[in-house]
Amino acid sequence: MNAKALGARLGESGSFAVVVLTCVALSGSAASARQSNDDEGDDGGTITHAVPRAVCGPEDRPETGLQGQVPASLRATGFEGFSCNLQLVSQSKGDGASWQFASFTDRNGKKCAYHDTSSSAVGRTHVGSVVLDVSDSENPHPTTYLTSLSMIDPWESLKVNQARELLAGDYGLNSTGADGIDIYDLSEDCRYPQLLASTNQLGVGGPKSVLVNGHEGAFSPDGLTYYIGDITHHTYHAVDLTDPTQPRVISTYQTPFFSSGYDGTSHGLSISDDGKRAYFVEVSFNPTSPGGIVPQSGQARNGLLIVDVSEVQQRKANAQMRLISNLMWRDGSGAQHTIPVKINGKPYVISVDEGGTGQLNFAGGWATACRMGLTPFGMARIIDISDETNPKIVSKLMLESNDPANCSAVLPDLVGLSGFTYDTHYCSVDNRDNATTLACANFEAGVRVYDIRHPRRPREIAYFYPRAVTSVSPGSQHANNTTIADGKHPDHCSAQIRLNSAARTLQTSCQDNGFLLLKFTDGVWPFEDSSTPPGKQN
Repeated sequence: MNAKALGARLGESGSFAVVVLTCVALSGSAASARQSNDDEGDDGGTITHAVPRAVCGPEDRPETGLQGQVPASLRATGFEGFSCNLQLVSQSKGDGASWQFASFTDRNGKKCAYHDTSSSAVGRTHVGSVVLDVSDSENPHPTTYLTSLSMIDPWESLKVNQARELLAGDYGLNSTGADGIDIYDLSEDCRYPQLLASTNQLGVGGPKSVLVNGHEGAFSPDGLTYYIGDITHHTYHAVDLTDPTQPRVISTYQTPFFSSGYDGTSHGLSISDDGKRAYFVEVSFNPTSPGGIVPQSGQARNGLLIVDVSEVQQRKANAQMRLISNLMWRDGSGAQHTIPVKINGKPYVISVDEGGTGQLNFAGGWATACRMGLTPFGMARIIDISDETNPKIVSKLMLESNDPANCSAVLPDLVGLSGFTYDTHYCSVDNRDNATTLACANFEAGVRVYDIRHPRRPREIAYFYPRAVTSVSPGSQHANNTTIADGKHPDHCSAQIRLNSAARTLQTSCQDNGFLLLKFTDGVWPFEDSSTPPGKQN
């Protein structure tokens, strides 16, 4: 992403993702030592092992370089994409896509998908958020476009709530939006959402009289509250949706380690099933820091915040949100979002960063991180929250392209580029209550799927890179989208993902290629204990 686009991406900041991991089985005393380290968790530092590679099948088009790499030679001659245990069934390119994806099946059995698009109207056939009928897996097609205030560009906030059968998005507008939120009813026919509310008076002019800028957002599982991640004001806002036609801010939380600009601000989030805990993130991003990297001393400002939101859930007067604990790290930046899960009955949070130690937007930061033996790009982490007052990282999902040992092979791929390349953005699980599988959108490293049944030893099972486009996708959020349709620039996959264990499929959107429906090779997934109940993936 160029500097101007990057500025818009995080309101002149940027954003990133972090996932970590322990590696393949070792033997003897080395294995014992590694397991001991796993048992103690990890608070960051140099990472020396990547997730074990997926084993591809004979019909696949596997990576030709490192895991997670599109070599410079393919960028120069044309990139046809890679696949491993995932095959394309169908797509709906339309005008392209933006940051977020959601799905819903209504009470009449209609299956729908939703994705946002860029706020730019140049060269567009349609603007706004796209509604797709995906009932026929081989013929996904748009049914309508949502063009109310916030839905023109809800940025990363486009979300569905299963319990209330609602679709919502806040006023992101290229990360420069303001006080708006739109709420739609999906219950009768998800192909044609019905507008319940569209307001630009959530904050100033509303009952709390606070400043609200849209960017990120998420429902509480019961659908009674929608939380907005407001990076401009370094806050999270709780919006009451008891009456979805009258949304209103009822509480605001200030991030605890805010410094200046967008260092220590808010971003994405998730809420526990009982509605009493919020898993907020706090962002580290400062492009003026020495060497362009995350400072390796002083107060760390990137990581996980566990916050008591029970007063919001209980609708107490003047409800307050209170910090329970935090876990910050220096080997990542631009913390993006969280997912609370149980794995084998034990509680964890998956926390994803958009950038690594090298931050997001400058090749100088990547080079500095590499010289210091630090991870240049963003990953996701699995964090044990059995003791919520003392969360511990148990693994990081790092690809070979993010291993500092491989920097000399990777950095030449990215000459002249900035912004998102080999970073992670959004991840999704099969079932928050019994997570076996994690699927992540990794920008130019495609869509990647992991077995997380052993959270200290995750392993990769599949991946899919869409081919680079040869015709312009004017609604794509991908930087310079009017000039990169030359078949050489890998697409940016950034959205959340819908897994379907019964159909062995995966749905998502990538920015140039639009909606994609992929199918797993028989026997690869689902696992015996995998399930995908509605409303349990993010």
